[in-house]
Amino acid sequence: MARLSGLVLALGAGLLLPLGLAPFDFAWAPLLGLGLIFARIATRPGAVAVLAEGYVFGLGYAGLGVYWIYHSIADYGGGPLAAVLATGMLVAAFALLPMAALWLGWWSGAGHVARRALLALPLAWLLVEWLRSWLLTGATWLSIGYSQIDTPLAHLAPLLGVYGPGLALALLAGALAWWLPRPRPVRLALPLAAAAGLLLVASLLERDWTRPVDAPVSVAMLQGNISQDRKWDPDARPEILAEYLRLSRAAFGADLIVWPETALPVYYHQAANWLEQLAGQAAAAGSELVLGAPAASGAARYNAVAVPGATPQFYYKRHLVPFGEYVPLRGIAGGVLDFVGTPLGDFDAGRRATPLQAAGQALGVSICYEVTFGAEVADALPAARLLLNVSNDAWFGASTAPWQHLQMARMRALETGRAMIRATNTGVSALIDARGRVQVSGPLFERAVVRGSVQPRAGATPYVRWRDWPMALMALAGMLGLLAWRWREAGRHRRG
Repeated sequence: MARLSGLVLALGAGLLLPLGLAPFDFAWAPLLGLGLIFARIATRPGAVAVLAEGYVFGLGYAGLGVYWIYHSIADYGGGPLAAVLATGMLVAAFALLPMAALWLGWWSGAGHVARRALLALPLAWLLVEWLRSWLLTGATWLSIGYSQIDTPLAHLAPLLGVYGPGLALALLAGALAWWLPRPRPVRLALPLAAAAGLLLVASLLERDWTRPVDAPVSVAMLQGNISQDRKWDPDARPEILAEYLRLSRAAFGADLIVWPETALPVYYHQAANWLEQLAGQAAAAGSELVLGAPAASGAARYNAVAVPGATPQFYYKRHLVPFGEYVPLRGIAGGVLDFVGTPLGDFDAGRRATPLQAAGQALGVSICYEVTFGAEVADALPAARLLLNVSNDAWFGASTAPWQHLQMARMRALETGRAMIRATNTGVSALIDARGRVQVSGPLFERAVVRGSVQPRAGATPYVRWRDWPMALMALAGMLGLLAWRWREAGRHRRG
């Protein structure tokens, strides 16, 4: 069984990983956390200790990483008791994934500490991160590669996506784990050489993968700061519409005026005439509106982004949030799960990533959670010359979630070589350049018009062409190689 000291170390290592993410941004923390847990797991003699310490590590990692889910359920769902139960269940389930990665690395590298630390554990970590990006609708939140957005390892992202910096970090952690059990000066050469080699490769990849086209586009993002308890209140609708009308008119003259996710508090068709008139006024001032709104098409209901006008354009959100925008088990559970999901009822998923045309540019659109999936954002490319993400992070209060969300949006801009417009209801609204750097940002939980300009770009990064497949195939091939190595050695022992 795992000793208490081992469990405490595992918990501490897990708590270090989220400290590498925004708003903490301690890029070294995941390296140390992974190095400590890899060193511990690589030297464990039995599976029970590996599973126990791996699970406690996962609890620390997920507990600090996504604790903010409590706020969304406690404040806007079923209350504090439901929030405690739901958050606890989610953290407990998420912790199984890092546990599985650590066990897989331990098992596939059996018989050799160096093999486990330097190869098996980093590859298993990469493989499980990729698996969870699509398993059960997928989740890339807390992927360790995001922690390196402001380090030289970020230069790997336009080639390999977030998993490029993530694997580099895991390999460095493996080298650290190899050194930690016997920290002699002479053995320090390997982790130092690994760090120097990876940083050299990353620095050689620093370049512009895409090219600027056309003039910069001026943007005004309307941050309405509408609280969730008012957002869908019928009595508050006139006031909300009046506020967005006022903010829009104040922004006239900007090429693009962007409202955040579901800023329109009614279905689009219910305000179509009003929006068409507003769009006409904006056009007369040289502006074009793009806004988040619920939309209906026949019996289907969508979370949408619209370009209003006589012939409006729509993008329908394709990757919905389970238990947030639809309830998978509603038909079975009946009213038991009515406290989750959108107040308008379950949304339907869109099918196409066709860019919207506004201000003379093709906009690759994502809504809220969609921006956390690199391959899905890349679906609009290379046709899109700008990226647009609208979101509503009011659900999560003054927690780390809005900052983590912004950090992931920055990674999407870097991966695709496209500037991103990110308009949110309560923050953090921002303009991000093609290298993932925030150029302009607004405050949290304040009404604001956030202004700036973005540069349209053309071309395609290697990541846009390849998506996540090179990293997935590398992880799979590496694990198969380790398994073949393991079985060959087992056969030798049997023959011996």
